[in-house]
Amino acid sequence: MRSEKVSQETTLPPGARIQLSQCENHGAFDQKVFSVLGRDLKTGCPECVRLTRERAEESARQNRALESRIIMERKLGSALIPKRFADKTFGDYIAITAEQKEALRICRKYAEKFSEIAESGRCLLLLGKPGTGKTHLSAAIANEIMAKSSATAAHRTVGAVLHAIRATYDRVSEQSESQILTGLISPSLLILDEIGASKERTSDFELTTLFSIINGRYEERRPTIIVSNLAAKAIPAAIGERCADRLREGGVIVVPFEWESQRGKEGF
Repeated sequence: MRSEKVSQETTLPPGARIQLSQCENHGAFDQKVFSVLGRDLKTGCPECVRLTRERAEESARQNRALESRIIMERKLGSALIPKRFADKTFGDYIAITAEQKEALRICRKYAEKFSEIAESGRCLLLLGKPGTGKTHLSAAIANEIMAKSSATAAHRTVGAVLHAIRATYDRVSEQSESQILTGLISPSLLILDEIGASKERTSDFELTTLFSIINGRYEERRPTIIVSNLAAKAIPAAIGERCADRLREGGVIVVPFEWESQRGKEGF
């Protein structure tokens, strides 16, 4: 009988034995029985033990991820993702045309492959007309990777970054310029929105600030998502050729959004 057979490779302490037992969920298994002080101590179903361990590890991972995000929020001084975009998902992005479906596919794949992307620092550019869902999809990427991994993500407009740094010069900010830049370089993923939003020529201050952020992330191999209403050919002038070079080196992915604005339309 199976209960009487013990693998030659199995070594048990004196007084221990193996017997056949039954798990309600996983069927028959070899149960080890240890006699201790006149009592039999029995091992449980190995598959149940494995699943329990995996659930505990997943719970611990989620707790570490939450703790990491709380720490990051404290560093940045506010929510990582603005309230308007905190609940954006791929599922509620309405893709009707072939171009919209392709944009959704690329962004979904970027999130799915983020563990690999985080190793290479490969960046993503979502470019094109306003109101076409660029920020929605960038936020969906951020929300997806934070929900399924310990990665952190932050969304900032260029205008907000410049305002925060200028405030440090007037000594009305609790943070230093260095702390603000570190908070933008540290997240696993940074979304820089409204690149080139100003119709005026990009100032030296803006170019210097963008380079500090993009180059800092480039050196740490941390990917950045650029969101802009500009066309691809106009990006180097808006962020500076040095920044553009940093983005290109990792094999930047460019997604065009050339359809009409969907703002105000039902279901968008």
